[in-house]
Amino acid sequence: MKNIRNNSIEPISIHNWYWSYFLDETIKKLSIFKSSPYPIENDFLCRESFFGSSSNPKKVILQTWGIQTEKIRQARCVCLQAGEIASVMNLVISPFNNYDLPFFGADFVTLPNGHLIALDLQPALKDDMIHTLYFVGKLKNIHNNWQSKLPSGGDIPLEARQYFSPNFLWSRIPLGAEGEKLINQIIKPAFDDYLDFFLNLVANAKKNSPERSSKVLIGQKKYMRYRAKKDPARGMLRGYFGSKWTERYINNILFDLQ
Repeated sequence: MKNIRNNSIEPISIHNWYWSYFLDETIKKLSIFKSSPYPIENDFLCRESFFGSSSNPKKVILQTWGIQTEKIRQARCVCLQAGEIASVMNLVISPFNNYDLPFFGADFVTLPNGHLIALDLQPALKDDMIHTLYFVGKLKNIHNNWQSKLPSGGDIPLEARQYFSPNFLWSRIPLGAEGEKLINQIIKPAFDDYLDFFLNLVANAKKNSPERSSKVLIGQKKYMRYRAKKDPARGMLRGYFGSKWTERYINNILFDLQ
């Protein structure tokens, strides 16, 4: 299959991909930092497949965008469109471990029964005051402002709670006009607020000591192993692209610090 992208920093080109605004904003805001493409194998830069009946096949396309900067080890975005069945953006920004910085995570998914919205600055060391002092309290007002305007996403599994901050923005939004209004008036500015806050932390971050960096790295690896093991998109990706490709993609690209 011909790959239409030569490296991870080239533009995403997926017709009717629902979440393009959010990646465009991310790229624009990250442009304040000197960046280079994140190394991603050609097989993961662009992948296409077909599903449905042989008489009426539907195409699914997945493209991966990624960069790295002086302080950001990996900023990567999974962009998937499966006909009218699913539209997915999974964005994770992982800082280098020699800075006391959280992960930035945005997981936006459109399925036939609605939109799932997850947005957070996820700590590598949730119970470490040095690590969380810089952002958890300060992010609280941003979270409270936007979460109060959204329907709840429901309960978070107990095992997963240690990997989210208290400022986890989580919602289930209906399709149609009501959902469109919430995404345009609430989700877009909320995303901008979270991302601006995170990038301000990055811009002002100072290097840790070697001992501190080692501790942060342990937390980062634990987070990545959990995300790789519990990735909710695994079943979808296996169905579209096969188990072998999916496991390589999850463990070698999406959550590669293990």
